Amino acid sequence: MAKKFLKKWLPDPEWVKAHPSLSFFGELLHDPNLWHLTRRSASVAFMIGLSIAFIPLPSQMILATLCAIAFRANLPLSVCLVWVTNPVTMPVVFYLAYKVGALLLGVRVESFNFELSWDWVMHDLLPLWQPLLLGCLVCGLFAGLLGSFLVNTLWRTYVIRRWRKRRKERVQRALASKQNSDI
Repeated sequence: MAKKFLKKWLPDPEWVKAHPSLSFFGELLHDPNLWHLTRRSASVAFMIGLSIAFIPLPSQMILATLCAIAFRANLPLSVCLVWVTNPVTMPVVFYLAYKVGALLLGVRVESFNFELSWDWVMHDLLPLWQPLLLGCLVCGLFAGLLGSFLVNTLWRTYVIRRWRKRRKERVQRALASKQNSDI
């Protein structure tokens, strides 16, 4: 199941709690709900992580941590999902968000070269910031809602299939034991 797969790859809670760079969170990281992997905590973590991944700021991981604490979502999953936008995917993702924002605002799409530098932000971002931020908001909400819906749906489907399989096995065992007792 996905739960076993995710637990295998997510960091150990004790290691994260003891990490010196996270000491400013204090006792907030000791809430056990932040580390349990349930359908609710995973779906909320997908909503948080995928939504925040579209925020064009360098503080995405801190925002994901704060939101995971506030909404009691799975903390490692929330933070890991922020890395959907990484230095490799960032130009493509933000250009797509810009195009969505420009389409929604009815603005002509300008071509631009995304550059992760202060100079680019100060000079080239000025005419693009409104469509970019609107597109990031819309794409982030869409990705978060879609991710949360998919996790909920897939998790529920898996549980229902497992439950039906166990019920079928119980019925088969009951029939087999009845046949053995009749002999």
